[in-house]
Amino acid sequence: MPQKERLYLFDTTLRDGAQTHGVDFTLPDKLRVMALLDAVGVDYIEAGYPGANPQDSALFAQTHPAKAKITAFGMTKRAGRSAANDPGVAALLAAKADAICFVAKASAYQVRVALEISEEENIASIRESVAAACAAGREAMVDCEHFFDGYKEKRTFALACARAAYEAGARWVVLCDTNGGTLPHEIEAIIADVLTVVPGDHLGIHAHNDTEQAVANSLAAVRAGVRQIQGTLNGLGERCGNANLCSLIPTLLLKPDFAARFDLGVGPEQLADLTHVSRTLDEMLNRAPNRHAPYVGESAFATKAGIHASAILKDPATYEHVAPEQVGNRRRVMVSDQAGRSNVIAELERLGVDIDRKDPRLARLLDEVKQREALGYSYEAADASFALLARRMLGTVPDYFQVERFSVNVERRFNARGEMTTVAEAIVKVNVHGEVLISAAEGNGPVNALDVALRKDLGRYQPFISGLRLTDYRVRILDGGTEAITRVLIESADETGARWSTVGVSPNIIDASFEALIDSITWKLLTAGAPK
Repeated sequence: MPQKERLYLFDTTLRDGAQTHGVDFTLPDKLRVMALLDAVGVDYIEAGYPGANPQDSALFAQTHPAKAKITAFGMTKRAGRSAANDPGVAALLAAKADAICFVAKASAYQVRVALEISEEENIASIRESVAAACAAGREAMVDCEHFFDGYKEKRTFALACARAAYEAGARWVVLCDTNGGTLPHEIEAIIADVLTVVPGDHLGIHAHNDTEQAVANSLAAVRAGVRQIQGTLNGLGERCGNANLCSLIPTLLLKPDFAARFDLGVGPEQLADLTHVSRTLDEMLNRAPNRHAPYVGESAFATKAGIHASAILKDPATYEHVAPEQVGNRRRVMVSDQAGRSNVIAELERLGVDIDRKDPRLARLLDEVKQREALGYSYEAADASFALLARRMLGTVPDYFQVERFSVNVERRFNARGEMTTVAEAIVKVNVHGEVLISAAEGNGPVNALDVALRKDLGRYQPFISGLRLTDYRVRILDGGTEAITRVLIESADETGARWSTVGVSPNIIDASFEALIDSITWKLLTAGAPK
């Protein structure tokens, strides 16, 4: 059997990914992400741009022990001065980093219009900057920005830039599809030409996702001969994002065409943690995870149609291209008005509910689900509410507490600083096994106030819900008019990292929200093993 070639993964979540609209990493965030990436097994972590902001300067002022090579990003020297007298290059050389990634234009148009320098000056900047990094004992690489567009415009100049970087000593010459408009067949054809001036084991690919081709372009580049892939977790990046490492890594490891030819620094154990890593990053950034993301999305291994569920119960391979456990995900057979008995059985088995497949209560449960969905409920996205409904029909949900009444007041008033504010106040009266408890709380909205008040004092159950928090809240109006039916979906999480979703439906949005809140707390108590 021929020896496998090594593929190198270069993560730029903390640099290029930080350009995502709405993403802002603090220094503690960056350190936490670096630890996540190192645990995943990437080879390079591009941690930022020393000198660009105080945070990145502070990060590179100290060393960071890691298996991966910590990489500093910056520009090649400016035209008209030497590398030794360029403050940007000086900041890169002073950074406590294992490698330096220089960005350099590889497009004659960009050099002429954006930099307003000559082609010769641009090539000299590449050569001298790489030489300075190598002389300082750093691993050097060059991101050839706008390479593919530049190649189409003026092939000889784009190739000259790549050659200059390689001949000056760059470990990696990275071909960038900066505008994200190149297609896979173009990538392969152009790289075949680049291989005449730079060997493939010194070439990398940096693809943007503006035509939804970043992952495909990265794989095409590997097939063509490059051996370093740059990307980000969850495909973060400016505009439409970068190549998504959460899609690339499983494809490279699990698909025979790549797995048989290449080795990565990522093993089966790290792969099985990929879903957790993806969702941890979203949680840090306060972003709702993409449910439909390949491999790691909540719906990546979900099925709704009864006939599909029946087949999956016989053999998961009927509708799954890989086993969800390999990437740390799980199979979801959703219960909905399209569901059949197989869906219900599969979901009950996943939830640990033992029931005979011939039990007549299954038919009643399925009928109940369909009737409720006709009223506006949606159990395909509310697994905890379905589990509670099923367990109640089977008589296995304890009556932990009863809400005797609640009230919410929303008031617009001036605060102590004379500013007009809107404040919501909620009062909740609960009965916990004969003990009546009344709690009041303020919130930035009525649902927030209700949530805080309800969880403020549940008597004997308070220790079981101390780690409970709401992570997402979604409202959908199901029909028009002032008497419209409202469906509220709430996603919750706890201190263990567990997540679950609950649903409430009512013409009153507060009532619907409260129903979902009650289910969320009840599910937490049930799964935490709270006494009856």
